[in-house]
Amino acid sequence: MKSNLTAYLALLMVCFFWGTTYLAARIGVSGFPALFFMGFRNVVAGALLLIFLILKKRSFPWTLADVGIQLVPGWCMITFGTGLVGWCVQFIPSGLAALLYATVPLFTIMINIFARKEERVNVHVASGMMMGLAGVMLVFRDNLEYLADRNSFVSICVTLASCVSWCLGGLYTKSFPGRTDSFFNAAVQMMAGGIGLFVLSAFNEDWTNLPVMQPQSIFALLYLIFFGSILAYASYLFAMSRLPAGLVSIYAYINPLVALVLGFLILDEKITWLTSLAFAVTLGGVFLVNRGYQLQKRKNSLTLISSHE
Repeated sequence: MKSNLTAYLALLMVCFFWGTTYLAARIGVSGFPALFFMGFRNVVAGALLLIFLILKKRSFPWTLADVGIQLVPGWCMITFGTGLVGWCVQFIPSGLAALLYATVPLFTIMINIFARKEERVNVHVASGMMMGLAGVMLVFRDNLEYLADRNSFVSICVTLASCVSWCLGGLYTKSFPGRTDSFFNAAVQMMAGGIGLFVLSAFNEDWTNLPVMQPQSIFALLYLIFFGSILAYASYLFAMSRLPAGLVSIYAYINPLVALVLGFLILDEKITWLTSLAFAVTLGGVFLVNRGYQLQKRKNSLTLISSHE
């Protein structure tokens, strides 16, 4: 019972802290090169997690091949995934970025359908995908002023592309899970993703005249390292090991709500009735897709059992 209570507390931390990272990233990159900032955050977080594992004497056999397997998800999920969002929130509200990221489960299902022939589209999945598309269209409808601005429009497109990159990284991890400790994998992924962001920064940002980091950016950086990366990710892994995966996936529903509310309260970002409707429609679509996917797996399991009888 105590273990389950701890797991629920871990899930609660994931729901909250991952929802706050959009706001923290927007504060952190204000007045500082965004790609460099996000790269530094992930490299330090990965290095600290690796040092912690070594000090705890966690034994895990690993080779260069084991490290190499983690490079692709590190680049997909961090460099071209959440790392690019740090650049995007310079030009769009953090709540809007979080709302766009609520489409990740939809993209995941779509990629699975095309990548895996055994996946099938049922009524729930099809309806959910249509609702998700409608939700994205409502997001665009409620943010026409950002579409008129070139940087904001590009940021919206990059955010959606980063959602796809995150999903591809997740699919790769599922197909090639590796044989080492999950925390070790996370540390390598964060460091690889951070280095990838440094490379992007070197080509797009001026390192010869880096500004002095302001106190709010330093605070945001420390918050993202310890709470957004290390604590939230460790909590996610712990919750996944103790609770059903379907239950843990509710973080995808709650993170955008946390980001929208915090953006409204702290940065005075607007929340209109159309934004609220887009939020409800998008998450309704995610719920339907997940429900259809669960029904599909249950049907497959029953078919497999009956075939063995």
